[in-house]
Amino acid sequence: MMAEILPTHTASLFNDAVRRAAEWLRAGEVVALPTETVYGLAANALEAKAVAKIFALKGRPAHNPIIVHVASLAMARQCVTDWPAAAGQLAKSFWPGPLTLVLPKSPAIPAPVTAGGATVGVRWPSHPFIQAVIRECGFPLAAPSANLSNQISPTNASHVQKSLGRNLALIVDGGQSQVGIESTVIDLTTTPPRVLRPGMIHAESLTAVIGDLATSIANHPLSPLRSPGLLQKHYAPKAKLVILNWASDADLRAQLEKRGWKLANSHVITHTHIPAGADWGGVGVIPHDAEAFARALYGELHRCDEAGAAGIVIEALPDTIEWRAIADRLNRAAS
Repeated sequence: MMAEILPTHTASLFNDAVRRAAEWLRAGEVVALPTETVYGLAANALEAKAVAKIFALKGRPAHNPIIVHVASLAMARQCVTDWPAAAGQLAKSFWPGPLTLVLPKSPAIPAPVTAGGATVGVRWPSHPFIQAVIRECGFPLAAPSANLSNQISPTNASHVQKSLGRNLALIVDGGQSQVGIESTVIDLTTTPPRVLRPGMIHAESLTAVIGDLATSIANHPLSPLRSPGLLQKHYAPKAKLVILNWASDADLRAQLEKRGWKLANSHVITHTHIPAGADWGGVGVIPHDAEAFARALYGELHRCDEAGAAGIVIEALPDTIEWRAIADRLNRAAS
């Protein structure tokens, strides 16, 4: 049987969905919930058996930790053993929102959540539905993206249904994710702090709040991993993905012909140089704006997979601050 999808577009439906999702979570089960970044596969973060079900459903490797989602500063502080001044400053500036703070974990957080490590990533999401569910449950939720491991993250309920619908009882439809890619992750256990995963809250914004950061985003494996999103291949469609620049349609065609790609099986996602002609498998255009691009990217990749694309060509992104997180996702998807 396919998962039941609960709508939330009226106050009555919203409240009923909160109640039903909380019932499942209190029973130690897993449900798919909306957040402002991507949809999450949620379970009680304080219950190791419930968290183990997330790993099994996703086929997630045990060494890849899960972010813990909270609905108050008090709950966040219960998940950690240290709350430095920088944590308070960042929480005041960016929470609720797409920022995860890595801090020393509390004994209350079971080892599977942190991949056996001594730190935990904590986030207070801004989506009203997951906030309401956490408050109703009274405990934090472990919630990685609601998709099979390493595949494209879901940004609406339909994406979750297609990926995991036969293995879940409940998916809550909270609309389209408004950020569209995963949260920024900053490690506050190092001096200076270091961005582990870039997101739409940029390093420069973090620096403005807490001062100097480590000079580069973490690009080497940490043992154990302190954040999701550090695996070399991640966020990947079924199709082969490449990132290219092209000066003209002829240039793009020539580059793909050298790769042995057939145009009819090739889908192009572009923002500036839009190829003409009907011989492409598909052409998707996203506005040349980083926030709009992030919001639409995973949806475009899902559409390419659903259309049976053999290859996906992404037009190379500008090399500027606001595009850094999107470039990170695409580089891992292309690995």
